[in-house]
Amino acid sequence: MSDLNTDPNIPDPDDFYQELLALHEGRTKEQSDAINARLILLLANHIGDRNVLSQAMAAATSTKG
Repeated sequence: MSDLNTDPNIPDPDDFYQELLALHEGRTKEQSDAINARLILLLANHIGDRNVLSQAMAAATSTKG
């Protein structure tokens, strides 16, 4: 089992952020929500480690940072 890596780990994070924003440009909230849901499921499948996924869900709902 692995632990969730919350340290910066994406090369060119600003470029990634811009790409993520561009993904939603010109879309309705419903379309953006659907894209986000599909993206989450694709990335969760890629990670494949239920322990890491559970840690990520807990971190996402945390009020810290």
